[in-house]
Parts: sequence; C-alpha cells; structure tokens
Amino acid sequence: MKKLTLFIVSDSVGETADLVAKAAASQFRQGLEAVSMKRFSHIEEESQLHEIAYLAKSQEAIIIYTLVKTGMRRKIQEQCEKYGVQCIDLLGPVVDRIGANLGELPLEEPGLVRQLDDDYFRKIEAIEFAVKYDDGRDPRGILKADIVLVGVSRTSKTPLSQYLAHKRYKVANVPLVPEVDPPEELFMIDPDKCFGLVISAEKLNFIRKERLIALGLKDDANYAKIERIDNEINHFNQVISKIGCKVINVTNRAVEETANVILSEITNQNR
Repeated sequence: MKKLTLFIVSDSVGETADLVAKAAASQFRQGLEAVSMKRFSHIEEESQLHEIAYLAKSQEAIIIYTLVKTGMRRKIQEQCEKYGVQCIDLLGPVVDRIGANLGELPLEEPGLVRQLDDDYFRKIEAIEFAVKYDDGRDPRGILKADIVLVGVSRTSKTPLSQYLAHKRYKVANVPLVPEVDPPEELFMIDPDKCFGLVISAEKLNFIRKERLIALGLKDDANYAKIERIDNEINHFNQVISKIGCKVINVTNRAVEETANVILSEITNQNR
C-alpha cells in the first residue's frame, strides 16, 4: 500500500486544515489508512516555515496550510518552491476573493473563527442556564449565576433573563411571594450581582388582570387585587432591604431598557 504524509500547518490550532485533509483522504479506497498527518500549530515565525519545508522534503510530504497573514503565506510558498515540496493554500484564495468583493483588507489575526465558536457556545450555555434556573426552580443556581433577578410575579424576570443570556450572562431569577420564605442563597451572594425589579401597584394590577383574561379566568381573582399586590410589594421591599442590592423600577420600561441599566451597572462595577 502506498503511503502519503500530509503536513498540516496553521497559525492557529489547525483544525480547519485537518478536517479538510481528512475529508479529502476519505474519498479514496485506501482512505485514512494510507494517509498520515502531522499537525504544526501556532506557527508564527518565518524561520519555522523554513524548517517545516525542509522536513517535508525529507519525508516527501505535502504541506496543507491555513495561514492568515499574507507574508507568511508568501514565505511558505517560497520555501516549498525552494525544496520542491508540494503545497496547498486552503485559506488564502478564499480570503483574497472575499476581500476583493468587499473592498476591504483582511484583519490577518489568527484564531478568530475559534473565538467566534467559543462566543457562540458561551451564549448557548447562558441560555440553557437561564432556562434551568428560571422562576426560582433551583436555588443552587443563585450561587452560580453572574446576575440574579428578584421580583414579584409579572415583573418581566423571565424575558429579561433570556435577553441577558443572549449577552452571554448566566442569569437566575427568583420570584418573591409573602407566603414563601426566600431562598437563603439570596443572602449569601454578592449584592452587586443581584437586582430587584419593582413596578407600580397600578401597572401590576393592570398586567395581572390582562394575564387572567388571557387565561380565560375572571380578572377579580386575589392575584390581581390591589391589596394583594401592595402586600407583595411590601414583602419585596423587606427582602431587598435585607439583601442590600440595587432596585430597578420597571414600570413602563421595555426589557431592553432594563437590561441596559443592568449591563451599565455591571460595567461600572468592573472598572
């Protein structure tokens, strides 16, 4: 069986070239059994390219590379010509064509696609976290969260949690009800990462009545009565006073506006 060696050369991890090489090799009957691959990752110096080309010549290897810097691509091509080594530029032609069509020069920063992938997975993780620790269903999430939202029912805790999750923050939210003691975890966290959401009794009365009607119920249930709402808000104020966290009035405020207040507060804390 004839053997073939491929050198995978990259200024980042080299996963892209590795996957392409494996996909290409799998199209042959001898497949991956006949093709061995050696990966050279995080190549940043031109002197390294000289050594790789020299080694490829001695092993009769083909070099497959993904180098984002024009100078590095030019250098490896020169070295391959010098030693008579076959080489394949996977990234350069695509970058050049996109740049020509956009009328823009590339950033030439290695590893950007990996950063994008990491950013995507952080967002998914944050969204899953917000779902898992929504509505106080598991108090353990309070200690793990980046942000904790506290408020009475219908103060937009859940949509706000999801909005902040899309900004890569892990958010837990906790409803406060006078008949139920708040989880002790609320008093164990840094107050700076906790935000109380308050709303006017009149606005909450209207929202809850609309909610009951939407559910096909009468709007005079205790849940929507002003006396009940005043009782819940008083309980909220007592708990928040004990926690010592910032309170945001969400009356007539869109979720995006409340989120911006929270994000601004967090930014100021980290300065």
